[in-house]
Amino acid sequence: MHILDEAAIERVALCVIDRTLPKSEWTHAGHFAAALWLCRHRRELTDADEIRTLIFRYNEATKTANTDTGGYHHTITLASMRGAADYLASYPENEPLHVVHSALMASRYGHPDGLLAYWSREALFSVPARRGWIEPDLAPLPF
Repeated sequence: MHILDEAAIERVALCVIDRTLPKSEWTHAGHFAAALWLCRHRRELTDADEIRTLIFRYNEATKTANTDTGGYHHTITLASMRGAADYLASYPENEPLHVVHSALMASRYGHPDGLLAYWSREALFSVPARRGWIEPDLAPLPF
């Protein structure tokens, strides 16, 4: 995985906000980079409705359809945002975000299949989970 520095993390987040991030950069690591930056610098955008609107509009700008099978996924987004916020809170307030991001991506929480420890694949990838929040069906979230 390519390690993102402070400037790259900020650029990813700001480009998602202004809908100019190339779709090829909206990777798993890019999602967490934006999440961490938003948690530290733009908390008002991490509210469930705000983050839904932000990502929904970004997807539309990059010609990614928000449907029952693709695009925005509410449960994954909220769980990831909660995980990122919790992970960030475990570091000193002035810890560089690239340090937090690297550690998060190396942790079980940053693994692409990390949420499958809490949700079955069937539940997590269901239409209700994509459209709204559903509680984990395997184990409670630790954050």
